[in-house]
Amino acid sequence: MTKILMLHGVNHDMFGKRDPKQYGTITLDEINNKIQQLAKELNIEVDTFQTNHEGEMVNKINEAFLSGVDGVVINAGAWTHYSYAIRDALAILTVPVVEIHMSNIHSREAFRHESVFAEIATGQISGFGQESYLLGIRAALAAGRQS
Repeated sequence: MTKILMLHGVNHDMFGKRDPKQYGTITLDEINNKIQQLAKELNIEVDTFQTNHEGEMVNKINEAFLSGVDGVVINAGAWTHYSYAIRDALAILTVPVVEIHMSNIHSREAFRHESVFAEIATGQISGFGQESYLLGIRAALAAGRQS
């Protein structure tokens, strides 16, 4: 069975409470439930993981490499703009990596316009709220089938 790893980054455990103008009122648990519904519909397995600790995120990415996942979708939050440690871990992967964001990072503060992952990601999806997650999973699956 195809296995996708969905990585949620820093502060995402606060979805539903944090800046509802940008992120809405949906919680991380609700997002994960929608992801699992899509996984069932697509007959794939999606493992979800959230951490506020950069080293734990790197460890999870390394585990994904060693366990042979078929794709990775990552919403790293603020780490997107400066975490070379996460970028280097993602660069080890030989499967599609889809970077996603709920908000349109290109219409926000200037520091959010740059992604240190963009160069190594298969693609980027931003600005579609919770739908960004579902689009990201579909994109990782499609990219994996094309390779």
